[in-house]
Amino acid sequence: MNNYYKIFLVALLVSSSGYLFAQQKSIKDTLQLDSVIIKENRLKHLPNVTGVYIFAGKKTNLVYPDAGKINLANNTARMAMAKIPGVNVWEMDGAGLQMNIGTRGTDPHRSIEVNIRQNGYNTNSDVFGYPENHYNVPFQAISEIQYVRGSAALQFGSQFGGMMNFKIKEGDSTKVFGFETEQTGGSNRFFNSYNAIGGKVGKISYYAFYSARSGDGWRPDAAFNYRAYYANIRYQFNSRGSIALQFSRSDYRQQIAGGLTDAQFSANNRQSTRFRNFFNPEINIPALLFNYAFNSNTRLEVTSHVLFGQRNSVQFINTPNIADTVNTSLKTYNPRQVDRDYYAGFTTEASLLHTYKLGNLNSTFITGLRYFEETTKRKQKGIGTIGSDFDLSLVKPYGIDLKLHSLNYAAFAENIFQITPAFTVTPGVRYEVIKTTTSGVINNANYSIGYKGNRNYPLFGTGLQYQFNNGSQLYVNISQAYRPYLYAAVTPADQLTIIDPNIKDSRGYDIDLGYRGRISTFFNYDINGFYVYYGNRAGTLTQTDANNVAHLFATNIGNAVAKGVEAYTEVSLLRSFNEHSGSDIRLFNSLAYTHGRYTSGSINQSGKNISLKNNQTENTPDWINRTGLTFLNGHVSSTLQLSYTSKSFSDATNTVANPIGATGIVPAYHVFDWAFNYTFLRNYHINANVNNLFNAKYFTRRINMYPGPGILPADGRTFNIGFGLKL
Repeated sequence: MNNYYKIFLVALLVSSSGYLFAQQKSIKDTLQLDSVIIKENRLKHLPNVTGVYIFAGKKTNLVYPDAGKINLANNTARMAMAKIPGVNVWEMDGAGLQMNIGTRGTDPHRSIEVNIRQNGYNTNSDVFGYPENHYNVPFQAISEIQYVRGSAALQFGSQFGGMMNFKIKEGDSTKVFGFETEQTGGSNRFFNSYNAIGGKVGKISYYAFYSARSGDGWRPDAAFNYRAYYANIRYQFNSRGSIALQFSRSDYRQQIAGGLTDAQFSANNRQSTRFRNFFNPEINIPALLFNYAFNSNTRLEVTSHVLFGQRNSVQFINTPNIADTVNTSLKTYNPRQVDRDYYAGFTTEASLLHTYKLGNLNSTFITGLRYFEETTKRKQKGIGTIGSDFDLSLVKPYGIDLKLHSLNYAAFAENIFQITPAFTVTPGVRYEVIKTTTSGVINNANYSIGYKGNRNYPLFGTGLQYQFNNGSQLYVNISQAYRPYLYAAVTPADQLTIIDPNIKDSRGYDIDLGYRGRISTFFNYDINGFYVYYGNRAGTLTQTDANNVAHLFATNIGNAVAKGVEAYTEVSLLRSFNEHSGSDIRLFNSLAYTHGRYTSGSINQSGKNISLKNNQTENTPDWINRTGLTFLNGHVSSTLQLSYTSKSFSDATNTVANPIGATGIVPAYHVFDWAFNYTFLRNYHINANVNNLFNAKYFTRRINMYPGPGILPADGRTFNIGFGLKL
């Protein structure tokens, strides 16, 4: 690693050379620089109260995605999440078509254990039965990323992975009409176009964007075409209230190059094993947001939104050591498997915040309700065509044809008790009612199933916070969490997995103890210890039957604990010596140590019970560290970032290797990324980005389902260059 750090410092000097091209600062440039400094020095965590939500005593993060710090055109998640310690990022592709994140031992697959939101409302396809996030917002449209850890379960829902909210930009309220555009081209025929309008006319404000992204992909047979749309029209009907209508859509079609075995990856990590596999999600989200302040102490927010769309795939599904070639008996290619989901969900959430006097101090109370209903029509294992294009037509009917329905009522309440001017106590409670039904046919449509499940459970939590005179805070929080088992747990789509018919829901809790603050304007820090208990954790095991044939077995693995430390520090190297310096070099480090281990559990291997106690929980690297240097002045921002992730296992059995690559060790890896942005003539800018600067050969996951099975290689070195203007 020492050589890499030396190269890191040399490359920083090269990237910082953009300073030589910066124009002499005018008064306007100074104002622009001041706005950058103000933005940079805002809190790195959420305030005690934001809107109608309480964050006092909770572990939170606040990130501002800016050009020159993040590869926005590629939606590079490891850069966007760099300042949030412990986020494990799975890289399904280099185009940023999916968000795959997890923390503290949770499953990163399509952020399935994180409550993903946009402007406060859910974007997961089905919050309970199938909470994968198929919707994807372009990073160029995001003004803030807000993240709350396990303590989010009380206000936002019971997921172990917390809540992440993407706040979309708003139009410039000082203009009737504003316009911004950025066009980016790069390696492998990458092209990204982002275009937006916004402004304010009287009581009406608006913002809308259209984004398109396409390319051939780093591997052969990995072409993609992505589009996203968004419109927000808000009417401020008086000084107290507003109503906003929003519509979002994202869709893409991606060709899937397939998974690799270890031998294939070692020989050529860029090779393709599939050329007839395609994936296509289409998600639409219309939303209505109502805000009203009854007075200075009481505020109401009601959000209603619909999520409807579909998830489609057509694939030749087999292990990567079996080539997709012409079948000698059929004299054609083998038929492909067609899987389709159709989603239709409705959610209304209402939150009321009230500030009141308790003694001589202000305390804050919030309460809220949620109604959620969603129907998924799942059609899988249909026999498709023998063709090579994206064709969802069938030759034989679906082997799985199900109707999956979820109904949820929830109520919550939290209160900030201001015990002293410096000390707060924030207890909370949430009560969930979940009703799920499943009906239809499976097993080549030969077996009918009917399932009804009713769950009623409370969640409790408490947060403590002490504000020191120097502006730092000590915070403690404990909150319960819950995760019902998913539809996929009883209706597997792949041919490699056997399901435990007695699988159960998961329950547990999350504890945080941390200290955060800043020293003047040049040093920020947030250091915390955490402990997560995950009971009845669901996952997969590699199981060997009596014939010595390996299968994947989906079940409750056992009870698991993830404990460790998360630490974020950032120092302003130039402003440490001169607080009023017009330029700065900032060094940040985001470190997480996660000791995720099973405390109980066993599996039967060839008639023998083998304990899983002390096995490392799957998808849980012990160490994740991201460090970077950012150069800033009135015109230039440039960041060089190193991401390091230690080894992990893909299954609870801690399988070291598997002939088909679906399970085994995910080796440690380190990746360098570089981002650069130069602003000139006030309204124009150019940027350049290089991902995987030193062309590291690595992968972040193994998988037994779409889009594998096998190893999914990460992209090698890629670059892009963009030009934009904002009027």
